[in-house]
Amino acid sequence: MPWKNGGGETREILVSPPGAGLDALDWRISLASIASDGPFSAFQGIERTLCVIRGAGIRLQVANAAPELLLENSAPYTFAGESPASSTLVAGATVDLNVMSRRERFRHAVTRLSITNPLQLRPTASSTIVFCQHGSLQCEADGTVAALESEDCVVLDNEKAPVSLTAAGTAVIVLIELFEEPAATRPSHVVLE
Repeated sequence: MPWKNGGGETREILVSPPGAGLDALDWRISLASIASDGPFSAFQGIERTLCVIRGAGIRLQVANAAPELLLENSAPYTFAGESPASSTLVAGATVDLNVMSRRERFRHAVTRLSITNPLQLRPTASSTIVFCQHGSLQCEADGTVAALESEDCVVLDNEKAPVSLTAAGTAVIVLIELFEEPAATRPSHVVLE
């Protein structure tokens, strides 16, 4: 789908409620292809987090803050969706993973992890999404196994049992947690073991 401001394209991965438009979403996860320098769309009442997953990266300017260099291995960057934001490409087209949540209804936490040894998660969120950025891995939850390749994801809704992640070699994941409470009443991240 085109960006809200017409400056690029987005591939929607998940949105809640299902089928919600940009002005009615509680949360949304998408991949955005950035092919040229320019402004980002504004989203009132939305918290946004970006992770570059492919390409040389961007320099992100949000309001009057210092420009932030976002690369494939950078920490996720969170900012207010209504703040004026624009990006400059470092060296060619870039793809980023974009997580949005409506502040008065949800909050989110986004973590990038490199996995070489088996890892166990203990989810605390209402929805936990494991997005495979690079490599391949197996995700096992409550006796069900899913194989993930680059840019695949698995959604764990209200999962409270341990979740095992096993990489074939090394895999890089982006872990997305969505909490129904807007206030910080629960831990920000799953427990990693």
